[in-house]
Amino acid sequence: MSVAPAGEPVLLFNSPLETGTRAVIVLNAAYPRALDLARLTWFDHLVVHTGDAGGPPSLHPSLPERSGELLVRRRLVEDSLTLMRRAHLVDAVADETGMAYRAADEAPAFVNLMRTEYAEALKSRASWLVSEFADLDADAMAARIERSVDRWELEFRSEGNQPGAGE
Repeated sequence: MSVAPAGEPVLLFNSPLETGTRAVIVLNAAYPRALDLARLTWFDHLVVHTGDAGGPPSLHPSLPERSGELLVRRRLVEDSLTLMRRAHLVDAVADETGMAYRAADEAPAFVNLMRTEYAEALKSRASWLVSEFADLDADAMAARIERSVDRWELEFRSEGNQPGAGE
């Protein structure tokens, strides 16, 4: 993560801080599950676009080109997880499938401090998202989303087509 040079604004939107905060909220809702980077990339998109997945109304507007967000989101999610690990809010864990991430012991206290209407709505949607998708394998998750989404096409079926794969 780089620091903005003196005199330049520090971006808050689509930054590692914003994305990392969403990741901590999602991982806290998923605890004790650990989620891999590919799933967290999808969840970062879906937690604010829950309406696309048949859930509660989306928190962010439904823009026609939002599927393009997924193409650039993986690196941002990865950077955000690094930041949240430094803040001791996310733990990296290795399992039989590779690297995954879990909410750290400090995560619940951090999440509970967020009490704005938006934060409460985000936490509610994270809980819904986890209950609906966290235990599905990639194919089942794609099938579930495809039934709900008719505005953009998912390329989720193979490991090579997941957001940012092959970078």
